[in-house]
Amino acid sequence: MLHVLIVALALLPISTDNASRVLKNRDGATLALPEEDETFVFAVFGDRTGGDPVGIEVLRQAVADTNLLEPDLVMTVGDLVQGYNTRPLWMLQMGEFKTAMNDLSMPWFPVAGNHDIYWRGPGRTSQEHEGDYEAHFAPLWYAFDHKDCRFIVLYTDEGDPKTGKRSFGDPAAQRMSKGQFDWLRDTLASASGKRHVFVFLHHPRWRGGGYGDDWSKVHKLLVDAGNVSGVFAGHVHRLQHDGAIDGIEYMSLATVGGHLREHLPAGGWLDHVLLVTVRDDHTTMATVPVGGVMNPRAFTAEHLARVEALRTTAPSVSSTLACQNKRPVQETIEVSLENPTTLPLQVDLHLRSTDSRWSCTPDHVHETIAPGDTLRLPLHVQHPGTLDAAWAAPTIDATAAFIDGGARWSVPLAVGHLPVQLDLKAWPSRPASLDVPGSGGLVVPAESIAIDDGPITLECWVKPRDLNGRRGLVAKTEQSEYAIFASNGVPYFSVFLGDTYVEAHAQEALALNEWHHIAGVFDGSEVRLYVDGVNVAATKGSGKRRKNNLPLIVGGDVDGNGKPTSAIDGLVDGVRLSTVARYAGSRMTPHRRLRADDSTKLLLNMDGRVGPWVPDASKAAGHGLLQGGATVVDDDVAVR
Repeated sequence: MLHVLIVALALLPISTDNASRVLKNRDGATLALPEEDETFVFAVFGDRTGGDPVGIEVLRQAVADTNLLEPDLVMTVGDLVQGYNTRPLWMLQMGEFKTAMNDLSMPWFPVAGNHDIYWRGPGRTSQEHEGDYEAHFAPLWYAFDHKDCRFIVLYTDEGDPKTGKRSFGDPAAQRMSKGQFDWLRDTLASASGKRHVFVFLHHPRWRGGGYGDDWSKVHKLLVDAGNVSGVFAGHVHRLQHDGAIDGIEYMSLATVGGHLREHLPAGGWLDHVLLVTVRDDHTTMATVPVGGVMNPRAFTAEHLARVEALRTTAPSVSSTLACQNKRPVQETIEVSLENPTTLPLQVDLHLRSTDSRWSCTPDHVHETIAPGDTLRLPLHVQHPGTLDAAWAAPTIDATAAFIDGGARWSVPLAVGHLPVQLDLKAWPSRPASLDVPGSGGLVVPAESIAIDDGPITLECWVKPRDLNGRRGLVAKTEQSEYAIFASNGVPYFSVFLGDTYVEAHAQEALALNEWHHIAGVFDGSEVRLYVDGVNVAATKGSGKRRKNNLPLIVGGDVDGNGKPTSAIDGLVDGVRLSTVARYAGSRMTPHRRLRADDSTKLLLNMDGRVGPWVPDASKAAGHGLLQGGATVVDDDVAVR
C-alpha cells in the first residue's frame, strides 16, 4: 500500500512560512512543511449481506485492514445482517456481525438497511425488526460530532405510511416521514457552525426510479445548510461516484463480503474500504480493496523463510499415466504434499488441463496439513484416450494459506506435473507443416538426439515469409554442436569442430514464399551445404564435435538457457537428423517426404500434433514441444 501513502502525502497542504520548525546546521534547499490543522480520517464499510456466508471472513479481513490504517472512526451504510428471517436467526446474525466489528480498534457506527429490518416468516409485526435493530445496534436515525464535524445517520426503510408496506422498489415506500424530516432539519440547523457535515443512509435515493422523487426536498435541506460535504449510501453493491450536486458529493459503496455481480474492480464490483480524509476546506477519498493492506511488521525473517519454503513446495504424484491413442485412461494416483512450515496450512488442490476431457474425482480438495506432516490423497483420473491436437497433460495446482500475525497469507505452490508416458506409435496423423510466426519454435529435448562424433546430416524443408537478419532454421549451437542458419535470407551450415565453427555458406538468398530443401552434411573431413539439391558450398574441416546438453530448436536458434531465439517467420517441414553423410557430389534429388532408416536420429514430418507435441517418426521418439506461438497447420492451409 506504499502508493496509498505516497498519494496521501502528495495531497497534504504545504506551508512555506514555518522555517522555525526546521532544525539544521547546514545550508540547503527550502523545505515545505505540512500545515498543522485538525485533519482526520474516517472509514466507510459497504454492505455485508447478499453473498456467500463466508463473506463474514471478508468483513473480518476488512476489520484487520482498517486496524492497520487506524482511522478515527468507521461508518457503515446498512445491510449488516443477512436478515429476511425471524428473531432467532436474526439474533445469531447480529451477534456474528457485531463480534467481527468489535475487533475494530476504533468506534464504529451502524446504518439500518432493508436486510436489517425486513421480517420474513411467522410472527411478523408492523415494525418488523426495527425494535431488534434499535435494541442491539443503534437508533434508526441519529447524529454525533467529531472534531468539529457532524455525522448524520438517516433511515430509508420507514415504509409506506398508508399501507405499512416496506419496499426499496416502490416510491411510496421510499419517502421520509415528517418526524425524521423535522429531526434532520433541526440537526442541520444546530450544526451550522461545523466544518463539515456528512450524511449516511442505505438506499441511494438521489437516483430516483424506484426510490421516487422524495429526495429532492431532503437535498434542498442539505444545500441550504451550506456545510454538507458528502452523502454516502450502499444497497447497490457497486462503487459509483455520482459527482458533486450543488457542492455535495454523492457516493455509493460496493461491499465488504456482500454479493457481487462479478469481481471486476475496474467496474466498481469489489470488496473495499472507503477512506475519507477531512481537512478544513476540503475532503479526499480513497478506495482500498479488502486484503490490500499489509502489516510491514509481519514481514519478519521467519515469515519470509516460511514463504520461501512454500514457493518451492510442489505436489508429487506416485505413478505415471500411460497414454495411448484410443485407449482410455482410468487410473487412481496418489498425490502427496508436505507442510515444510511450523504453522498449519490450509491447502486447495485442483487438477488443471487445457484438455477438458480429463476428469478427476474429487475435482477439488480443501485440506489442512499440520506442521511437518504430509498429506496423501488418492485421486481417480480419467480421459477417453483420444490423442489429438486438443490433448494436453494435466497438472495439479495448489495454493497454501496460513494465518500469521493476525492475517491470512496465500502462497501459490509450484505446479505438480502428472507424469505421463505418451505412446505416439499410433497417433492420428495427417499432412501438415510447422508454422513459426517470428517467435518460439519446436523444441526437441537434448537427450533424445544425443549422437557420437562422426558424420552427420541435418536437413529440412522451409518456406520463409521473412528472413531478415540472422535466423535459425534448425539449430543446436551455443559455441558447440551444429545448425542451419540464414543471414538476411542466405543459408549456411555450421558445425563446431575442435575449438571453432566450420561453416559452408551459400551465395544467394532463398526466395520468399517458396519451398526450399536445405541440407547440411559433415562427412568427417568436409562441411557441405545443399540448397534444393545443389551443392552450393563446401569447407574443409575435421575433428571432434563439441557437444552440449541444449535442445534442438526447429524454426529458430537456441540460447544458453535452452529457450528458442532468433526465430524465422515461415513454415518448416521434413526435419531429419542422421548419423551418416547422406549426400555427396555436386547434385542430389531431395525427397519431398523424408523417411526414417537405421541412421535416422530424428524425423519430424510435422504430420499433425498431439497437444503441444509434434511426434518424432524415428525410433528415438524425440517428440518436439511447441513453444512461443509456433503451431502446426494442415497442408490445406500451408499450401506447398
